Amino acid sequence: MTKRAILSPFDKTGLIELAKALLDAGYELIASGGTSKALIAAGLPVSTVESLTKFPEMLGGRVKTLHPAIHGGILADRSQAHKDELAKLELGEIDLVVCNLYPFVETVAKPDITELEAIEQIDIGGVTLLRAAAKNFAHVSVLCDPSDYAAFIASLGTGGANLDARRAYALKAYRHTAGYDAAISEWLGARVQSANVESFDELPANFSIGVERVQELRYGENPHQAAGVYSLHGKPLPYEMLGGKELSYNNLLDLDAAWGAATEFETPSVAIIKHSNPCGLATDDDLIRAFNLALESDPVSAFGSIIAVNRKIDVAFVEALGKLFVEVLAAPSFDADAVELIAKKKKNCRIVRCTPGHEDAISVRAIRGAMLVQSPDLGTPELSGLRIVSDKQPSDDDLDSLKFAWRVAKHVKSNAIVMVQGQATVGVGAGQMNRLNSVKLAAEQAGEKAKNAVLASDAFFPFADGIEAAAAAGVRAVIQPGGSMRDDEVIAAANKLGLVMVFTGTRHFKH
Repeated sequence: MTKRAILSPFDKTGLIELAKALLDAGYELIASGGTSKALIAAGLPVSTVESLTKFPEMLGGRVKTLHPAIHGGILADRSQAHKDELAKLELGEIDLVVCNLYPFVETVAKPDITELEAIEQIDIGGVTLLRAAAKNFAHVSVLCDPSDYAAFIASLGTGGANLDARRAYALKAYRHTAGYDAAISEWLGARVQSANVESFDELPANFSIGVERVQELRYGENPHQAAGVYSLHGKPLPYEMLGGKELSYNNLLDLDAAWGAATEFETPSVAIIKHSNPCGLATDDDLIRAFNLALESDPVSAFGSIIAVNRKIDVAFVEALGKLFVEVLAAPSFDADAVELIAKKKKNCRIVRCTPGHEDAISVRAIRGAMLVQSPDLGTPELSGLRIVSDKQPSDDDLDSLKFAWRVAKHVKSNAIVMVQGQATVGVGAGQMNRLNSVKLAAEQAGEKAKNAVLASDAFFPFADGIEAAAAAGVRAVIQPGGSMRDDEVIAAANKLGLVMVFTGTRHFKH
């Protein structure tokens, strides 16, 4: 019996070569719309979908392959009962489906795309073809990825793909349609609800995540762990490599932290990151001065760091780096001669151009057997409603420094303590099991610069001991959320020690 294949791919890469191989192997070809035109133009014999269904394409091409003459042939399980039923209805079996989907993700990524234009890229017939063929993988092969054509062509010499191959093709087809549906769901969801989720109640009851591996990494956090980079719903990655070695798993984690910290500020800012924590962060009208201030915060930890800035990097900035060993240098843009200089002076440094934006409406993290979902911690709106709880009142300079410290603390792992002079960190205590130790670490790092510094704590002080340690180091003002059952004791300690204390009413834990 002659085998039949239906071909209906949007991406026609490799189509003609595949069709020729199928014809050589004795297949009858059936194709729809543009695919049939492409095959006919190549001089290949092909039956149109309409010749099987006895119906023309309808509704501007929205209905082509949705017909029992197509799906009966795909879904028949080759039992005698199904064979008899197909014969009674004068329908034939279909043994191969070649299909991939309309470019929905690429369409909605374009600027100023209309809702109607996006909707027209929601594939119906193609998804149905893929799912039907994948369901019947015991008897039908389904190809949705042109990179699989060569292996399938090679199998034709031995009768076609075996069961294991057909099962693998089916899995790829289901993942293809799942990612496609997830992208549509995300796009439509963004139009139904606010882009920035503001309360827990607004999180969706369910949602899909479509991911596609776009880069295989050498290893994960450790050499024995496999790792890769996966794009969400086929979206382009928010960074572009301009030079240097390949980014590692840990580089990417630190890069994300560095870019988030640098872009927290509107003024020229430099974030120096080590193990996902800022070891130095400063802002200044002059970017090089901001870098020098950030570096002074912890020059030892800055060795082998990730540096992100929120302004274009030029030759002068590269020269200001001196001999500092930098793993990654990230910015929204680079002068061409700056890229050349980095490549010459710091050959192993990864040069990364980052794209502003890309904040997601939800934040997702994996735990064993489940996913944790929350709205993202974007912005610091609480800074417009600070409450001064101490007897001593802050100066305008105090408030400016406190606000800066608060915004930095948001990017430090809890328990987070940040000491600041002006608009630059001088000491950071991160990731400790108790807040007192974080204060001591920040003070030790700051040294003499702790005197007259201001301090930010990402969450409330549960006891007065943290305030006492800060005052002993020379801190003059503290910003913290408040909310402890011992707030009165902590405020009393601040008053006794002559400190300014400001409450934000909001915490910024970062685990």
